[in-house]
Amino acid sequence: MESYLEHLITNAFVGLMILLIIFIYVRRRSNQSKIVKKKIDKAINLGFHEPLSLHPFVDPDMCIGSGACIKACPEKDIIGIIDGQAKTINTSRCVGHGACFYACPVHAITLVIGTEKRGVELPQINANFETDVKGIYIAGELGGMGLIKNAVEQGKQAIENIVKSLQSSSAQYDVVIVGAGPAGISASLNAIKHNLKSITLEQDSLGGAVYSFPRKKLVMTSPMDLPLFGKVNLTETTKADLLKLWNEVISKFDISIKENEKVLSIDRIENYFAVHTLHSSYTTKTILLAIGRRGSPRKLGVPGEEKEKVSYRLLEPELLKNQDVLVVGGGDSAVESAILLAEENNNVILSYRNEKFSRLKSRNLENIQKTQLEGKIKLLLNSNVKIINDNSVILTIGSEGNQEVKEFKNDLVYILIGGELPNDFLKKIGISITTKFGEAILKH
Repeated sequence: MESYLEHLITNAFVGLMILLIIFIYVRRRSNQSKIVKKKIDKAINLGFHEPLSLHPFVDPDMCIGSGACIKACPEKDIIGIIDGQAKTINTSRCVGHGACFYACPVHAITLVIGTEKRGVELPQINANFETDVKGIYIAGELGGMGLIKNAVEQGKQAIENIVKSLQSSSAQYDVVIVGAGPAGISASLNAIKHNLKSITLEQDSLGGAVYSFPRKKLVMTSPMDLPLFGKVNLTETTKADLLKLWNEVISKFDISIKENEKVLSIDRIENYFAVHTLHSSYTTKTILLAIGRRGSPRKLGVPGEEKEKVSYRLLEPELLKNQDVLVVGGGDSAVESAILLAEENNNVILSYRNEKFSRLKSRNLENIQKTQLEGKIKLLLNSNVKIINDNSVILTIGSEGNQEVKEFKNDLVYILIGGELPNDFLKKIGISITTKFGEAILKH
């Protein structure tokens, strides 16, 4: 009898423990869901919930709520778990690295570009990275994949496809690679690996868009595999270290890169292409465009913008000290540049035309708020540059009907509002531009 009672007591205790564990789990999951819901509400109010470019889409019918996507994401609060399923939070901050996509154990995540309401313009390319102009290929940011690892992989794969399609002609080169950023460098390496006769043209300097970053800027990436060179284990690096890597790669494999060689036009001549630049012309069987999505810097179009004190990129903030500086823009580049300039004891004004930031990485949002509270930066939201004078700038501040005009002492102006898409250039070549409304770019 006593043994039977002990058995009952033991079973009852085990049952209570199981119920307690279930209760704790359910309560914890409920609390976590409430926290994520609040984050989503906050993101919606701040304008961070609506995706701007490449971002994850979670299939609710497949998601098992493992949380692997959250652990894999190097950004903060892009994805959260609600009631056992992954939901996007600050989608506009997603940088398209695809870590969540690769981490999901049940393939519930697809990387898509654009939404049903907000379309994103992209050139027409097929699964082989070839455009609707046969012989012209696109890789990297221009095709929608901006992260360094993804651009490197696309540059490599594009060359693999070019190798399969090559036909004989009297052209000088097998492939002309336009752009010396991550996609272009990877493609250049793979062209050498396959013994292709190639040349790489860069309108600015080695590194492409990376070259235009401030020297101290942190660059997000993931471990990647460069053709010939091998595995590169990077997650967060600096512009200087990344350029050092590119220079090491180019020197080791003697890659032919023509810097400051902007491509002006491309013509088809029978079974090959003629590529015309500022300085020369090249004939080639195929072309790989790895030029990024920003062809030329976007301008304000205001009086005085042509002055020498106006620039569209900040390269060495550490050389500027005790200057009155205006930074214009509301993206990561503008905010990071303003903070770097403030750290060098400059008097910095950051002007942004909207009432709130809507597309900043969480770290940058925290840093600009902190810097503003410390009085290191004068933040002027809902403001626009009206006139740029020799020693001052004039801005309008406030919403329409309630604006005031103010003049500020000024030595330098940095206009960091992005670049113009090279659509005209692409259309001139004959490449079609399509608008993607939530279309899958990377899926299982």
